Amino acid sequence: MNFRITTIIGMIAFAALTRLLPHPPNFTAITAIALFAGAQMSDRRSALLVPLAALFLTDLVLGLHSGMLLVYVCVAAAVGLGALVGSRPQPLRLVGASVAGSVLFFVVTNFGVWAMSALYPRTLAGLAECYVAAIPFFQNAIVGDLVFTAALFGGFEFLRRAMPALSSAR
Repeated sequence: MNFRITTIIGMIAFAALTRLLPHPPNFTAITAIALFAGAQMSDRRSALLVPLAALFLTDLVLGLHSGMLLVYVCVAAAVGLGALVGSRPQPLRLVGASVAGSVLFFVVTNFGVWAMSALYPRTLAGLAECYVAAIPFFQNAIVGDLVFTAALFGGFEFLRRAMPALSSAR
């Protein structure tokens, strides 16, 4: 494994460990990790497997749940968004991908809560109630995704400038 890939995986592992620290609900690095892997790792299989493995390993500590499959699907989609952003992203594109990842996670996982649990009636009003109840979590997710995306991409750019070996092609 080369220095660039080792650094990227190390940054992803460190960011994933932040899930184990106290934090506001949904203020995590998961979407940022997926965007970062998708943008920086040229091997598409690794770009998908590394963030999913980081998520799974931290889920083993935090606890498994019935909605995990939908979370993992959202992470996989965020890897795809990262690939679209590219390894040298423009700030506006990066912000757009981060917010898109947050919106995707919100829509998909809350639909899953509504569809797979007895918390809300299976009506249009129940679906709306589910989404409204999740708005505070969505706010945390957007802020967390933006903060961790800036930290990962900005940190890597700082390291890349300090260590030319990180500048090798994806």
